[in-house]
Amino acid sequence: MRHRQHRLLAGMLLLLAAALAAQEIVEEIVAIVNDDVITLSDYKREYAIKVQQAQAQLQGEELDKAMEQIKGALLDAMITDKLLLQMAKQKNFNVTDQLKMTLDNIKKDNGLESDDDLKRALRSQGLEYEPWLKDMEETILKQSVVYSEVSKSLSLDESQVVEYYKTHKDEFLQPAEFKVRAVYLAQDDRTDQEREARQAEVSEKIMGGMDFAEAAAAYSDAPLKETKGDLGTLIMGQTDKALEAALAPLQNGQVSGWVQAKNGWYLLKVEARTDARTRSFDESKRAIEEKLTAALQEVKFKEFMQGLKKKSYIKIVKPNPMEGKRP
Repeated sequence: MRHRQHRLLAGMLLLLAAALAAQEIVEEIVAIVNDDVITLSDYKREYAIKVQQAQAQLQGEELDKAMEQIKGALLDAMITDKLLLQMAKQKNFNVTDQLKMTLDNIKKDNGLESDDDLKRALRSQGLEYEPWLKDMEETILKQSVVYSEVSKSLSLDESQVVEYYKTHKDEFLQPAEFKVRAVYLAQDDRTDQEREARQAEVSEKIMGGMDFAEAAAAYSDAPLKETKGDLGTLIMGQTDKALEAALAPLQNGQVSGWVQAKNGWYLLKVEARTDARTRSFDESKRAIEEKLTAALQEVKFKEFMQGLKKKSYIKIVKPNPMEGKRP
């Protein structure tokens, strides 16, 4: 009976759309989701936001791939959002307190003292307060439904966590770390003889007792000259291979020979060393629980949405809303 009512509603909505078009008020319907519709304007708004986000983070082939993924997944995501908001309405969820707390945290984190300050900050980013606030409220409502229908009932057995730790030990290997200072000579216009002479002078000064940081400040090229050679903490496996090979045998306080890396020559001093180790189960337990819970939630959420869609009336009027249209 419910599906029959939705079919009647769909027919009425399509007739209404035709009537509006006849009056030259164009608002195309992309999809019907129970008692709601997704219009082309809705779709284009979301599409523009997703595209802007992708363009800010990606380029080239990665951007092209992301654009295709947006086109393929956006409409389904919007249908999912409609269904979640409809369920929030059916269950009379009230997120006023959560919304206020979220706004207070946003203001606090950004040093904003009032709602007016927040509105000005949003305008400076090209955002209007009321639509932004509505989006924020809807996000909290959707999260509330997911928590109520999916997350709340999730539970992990301790044995699952233990088994994961035993079978994925490589994930918990903490590589060696070195706090390093260096004298750095750039790959510049020096001849080999000039470079070798400077290297010999630096080595002689340090062996003669000159403070390593002072030597780095006196003899290094930019940018290490200004920082007295401070390279920060280098993590094995994430550093230039030549530097890693030179650092591996060094203990605290020891100095390497001259090392040629991709961008120049380095004389390295280890100021602190932390050897590689495997994190214990107790140290890793929380991260494992979070990872397994996230994976379980993804599966359960898909199952929940499949069931919700089966019980709902969904009619996709325009499967490719942007086809033949300019974004």
